[in-house]
Amino acid sequence: MTGSQHDGAVEDAMDWAVRVADRDFTDWDGFTRWLEADPAHAARYDAEVAALAAVEAHVARLPPAPIAAAVRPAPARSRRPLRWAGAAVAAALAGVIGLHAWQDRAQPYAVETAAGERRLVALGDGSSIVLAGGTRVTLDRADPRRAGVERGEALFRIRHDTAHPFRVMAGDLALTDLGTVFDVKRASALTRVAVAEGAVLVDPDGAALRLDPGQAVSATGDRLTRSATEVADVGAWRDGRLAYDAASLTEVAADLSRELRRPVKVVPAIAARPFRGTLALARLRDDPVTLGMLLDVRVRSDAAGWTLEPLE
Repeated sequence: MTGSQHDGAVEDAMDWAVRVADRDFTDWDGFTRWLEADPAHAARYDAEVAALAAVEAHVARLPPAPIAAAVRPAPARSRRPLRWAGAAVAAALAGVIGLHAWQDRAQPYAVETAAGERRLVALGDGSSIVLAGGTRVTLDRADPRRAGVERGEALFRIRHDTAHPFRVMAGDLALTDLGTVFDVKRASALTRVAVAEGAVLVDPDGAALRLDPGQAVSATGDRLTRSATEVADVGAWRDGRLAYDAASLTEVAADLSRELRRPVKVVPAIAARPFRGTLALARLRDDPVTLGMLLDVRVRSDAAGWTLEPLE
């Protein structure tokens, strides 16, 4: 191994040591692949974990001092030093301004899925979030009781804590859990919340609308519309089912795009047409004809994806 290759392997080990130490780390598959790629990786990883522990122990013993005196420029390294240097500076700052104050600073990060992918995010408080395909959720390492849904759909299973309620922002819609399993969807201008267990308080500083099991609310702009839903249909996409009660074909097409790993569009003439029923995804993945029969449309298939058009 050349010197540059050795340095790169050490830096990879440093990177994994810092990432795995994070309580919100989830890339266990990637970590396992890295370990299995070279028998020497495990030993390098162990060495960097020990070095990281030594640094943290040293920082913990540092007396309070001005930040400028505590933070030293990182020595020049080849290739990828910035991620490790950033972690070292963060550790030094934690020792200077106090670990609690540092952890209270916002530390946002995002978790997202590709079309057709599923992902489970386990939170430190025992709560969990399941992401549907094509979904992006934002979280905060400094506040594990807060999340945001930027796009797509996610099922939240929240451990209730009256003193520290779990809060979700979905666009402009604020949600507070009351001990809950609930689903949040963001598709274009629509935000929809449906509750399976417990309760959710929607817009707590405004309308303060409470949703109980079997209830849902749709938000378009500043308008909230309450509706009923089957509890079994909340998060049904996890079982390969998309259930609708008067949803527009625009919403249906957006859901299909996320779940089928192919773009699905609808022409403007029928975009607002409502659809009621359940779509079993396993039957539709490569069968535009069946989809057309279920939606009462013609499905045109080309290299760009599927397009829902009116029957002639």
